[in-house]
Amino acid sequence: MAYSKKELFSKEEIEIGKIAKALSHPARVKILNILVDMNVCMCGDIVELLPLSQSTVSQHLKELKKAGLIKGQIEGPKVCYCIDSKAINKAKKLFDKLLLNVCKC
Repeated sequence: MAYSKKELFSKEEIEIGKIAKALSHPARVKILNILVDMNVCMCGDIVELLPLSQSTVSQHLKELKKAGLIKGQIEGPKVCYCIDSKAINKAKKLFDKLLLNVCKC
């Protein structure tokens, strides 16, 4: 059985990888932009703004939530999503640090 050997990487490297994976699909980037523009949004509203099925949008939301970039709150039969500002700011700092180090090459 294969394992990921994550213990060989720093906490920061693992976190950047998790966030980068969540941002690796253009639909997820679009969803983040929608949430920034609308502040909060129901899943159905997001579906209406994307050329994707509801189940596909839900999967993308799940990945963004798993990475901690968004929060989802159940309101009756619907889920209301919003940006997790604290997590976004942390991600920005991590990527700023990474890119600053890369630019030293």
